[in-house]
Amino acid sequence: MKVLVTGAAGFIGSHIVAASLAAGHEVVALDVLLSAVHPDPAAARARLPEGVQLIEADVRDTAAVAGALQDVDVVCHQAAMVGLGVDLNDAPLYAGCNDLGTSVVLAGMARTGVRRLVLASSMVVYGEGRYDCPRHGQVAAAPRQEADLAAGRFEPLCGSCGDELVPGLVDESAALDPRNVYAATKAAQEFLTSAWARACGGTVAALRYHNVYGPRMPRDTPYAGVAAIFRSALAAGRAPLVFEDGGQRRDFVHVRDVAAANVAALNWTANASAGTFRAFNVGSGTPRTVGDLASGLAAATGGPEPVLTGRYRLGDVRHVTASSRRLRDELGWEPEVDFAEGLKEFAGSCDI
Repeated sequence: MKVLVTGAAGFIGSHIVAASLAAGHEVVALDVLLSAVHPDPAAARARLPEGVQLIEADVRDTAAVAGALQDVDVVCHQAAMVGLGVDLNDAPLYAGCNDLGTSVVLAGMARTGVRRLVLASSMVVYGEGRYDCPRHGQVAAAPRQEADLAAGRFEPLCGSCGDELVPGLVDESAALDPRNVYAATKAAQEFLTSAWARACGGTVAALRYHNVYGPRMPRDTPYAGVAAIFRSALAAGRAPLVFEDGGQRRDFVHVRDVAAANVAALNWTANASAGTFRAFNVGSGTPRTVGDLASGLAAATGGPEPVLTGRYRLGDVRHVTASSRRLRDELGWEPEVDFAEGLKEFAGSCDI
């Protein structure tokens, strides 16, 4: 099949391009090469294999998107602003890139007759993950209060009895509860693509990435992921600075496993019923803490031990870890990269 990958020169997008080619697909790449993400555009272009057509354009460029969609069978939409950003001044940029950009792509697909879409969504749409109260069963975690965070009380409590909640694995049936601007734009992308699928008879696989790490992660920007921030600190001989007490539970999944999930989703869209929107968590299924990540990277690089700072951000959630059972059962996907080996590779990578 012929696949259009938006954000194709990026961290995840470039791995998807390689995996799609390895699966025998033809790939067209679209990327605007934003300087905040790609300070060296030549290096970003070099990530793409020889022979892949690169269209250097913004997904909000209606004409460029229309041209890129010619003769395409399926779109793999990765282009987005990621991370929490700096502050609310980033809100127009996030909404413009993520939601307006997605709308332009969907409108172009509607006009050109492309009816299959794989969307890069995120676990941030859930807000906090799944929690159980020993007395009251499964309950929703209320937003954490700044006074509690400032006092070092990081764990969410039951709103009925005040007991500390027990974190579990969140599945795709959980309600969406985005708690920052980036999360809100990712939830909006899901709603937009779901509406498009119903209106056009399209099929959408929304892949809710959990914490992706691996080679080519953007670094040294406000939009870098925590693994890249720790890796950059260690490369400079500094200890990784870990927020809160390091006990935040996440699901760290290697970028090559994420790319494989996208290839599986490309095939799924060909067989799904018209008008179908289906979300899939993409995670290893093994919870680990942010402190585990920092310690693992420090050990892999021989660098200084992490420092627990007690600092916090109001937009952060405490625990969110994935049940990827749906992806495994329905798409036949399994993660293959061992966490310790993935960290060693990432720690030694020059291109992060």
